[in-house]
Amino acid sequence: MPFLIRTITFVSIIFLSTTTSFSLAQNASDERSQKAVLVTGASSGIGHQIALTLADNGYFVYAGARKEKDIAALSKLKNMQGVRLDVTKNEDINAAVTQIKAAGRGLYGLVNNAGVFVYDPLIEISEDDMNFVNNVNVMGPYRVSKAFAPLIIESQGRMTTIGSVSGLFAGRLFGPYSMGKHAMEAYSEALAKEMEKFDVQVSIVEPGNFRSNIMKNMERRLQSIDQGKRKTQYRDEIAKLASFVQSDRSHHASPAPVANAVLDFMSVEKPKFRYLVTPNKRESDYAIKRSLQKVIELNRNHEFSLQDEELIEMFQSLLIRTEK
Repeated sequence: MPFLIRTITFVSIIFLSTTTSFSLAQNASDERSQKAVLVTGASSGIGHQIALTLADNGYFVYAGARKEKDIAALSKLKNMQGVRLDVTKNEDINAAVTQIKAAGRGLYGLVNNAGVFVYDPLIEISEDDMNFVNNVNVMGPYRVSKAFAPLIIESQGRMTTIGSVSGLFAGRLFGPYSMGKHAMEAYSEALAKEMEKFDVQVSIVEPGNFRSNIMKNMERRLQSIDQGKRKTQYRDEIAKLASFVQSDRSHHASPAPVANAVLDFMSVEKPKFRYLVTPNKRESDYAIKRSLQKVIELNRNHEFSLQDEELIEMFQSLLIRTEK
């Protein structure tokens, strides 16, 4: 009897040990098979919502942030790991590449979300402010995409950039910001063509006015522009815009639709290249109208101008081709 008990106990230990080892191996396998996505600027606003939405839908998210407290907070969330990532610093980017490679999951997706905002007249804005905006909004996506491209190519994954409706048109005092977002239109178009040979999909998401911290984060810089400390020929225009573009954007719509657009891009078999996402029809109509206005201006009064009927026929032909 004691021998039988010892035998049963020994077999039970072996079974439990084997079961535990198998379970751990299975969990490790599941983690490795889980698609991973890097989101820059994930500590707040649109980037945070994108990270949460992807994580809630089964993706493992590397959430880029600059501050240690934000990195720690992001790492506590399910399916998420905070990563130190200032898109203006190559040392941060290289360290993030090393960290993500070491994790062994690979990288399926990249979301270039980190961005900043400054408004000022183009004939008055300082070179420092212009460089500040472009260093984040233009050079940031360039640096990050270039660094992580080998991992994305290896997984035949997907890369997207959060642009803006301001990349489709520009207006008074929005020049510094719109220039960068226009650049992202050209960047994304070229990148999409270049990545076709690797079966990597590329898109650009163009949000309207949603709730975010982009103005709050820039409040000190914006205040320095509009405190009367320098001469300007645009005092009235700056004051008017300052009252419209408030740092508190809590009354704006949730950025969930933007995050859902990113989720769609990452998950559907045939994603779109452009995702226009606005909180209301008014903003959507305005973006489309301004885009069509460019076509009309391009076609106006030159040697090869199309007649109205020809223009409409071309438009219809493109609609049919796009639907296929």
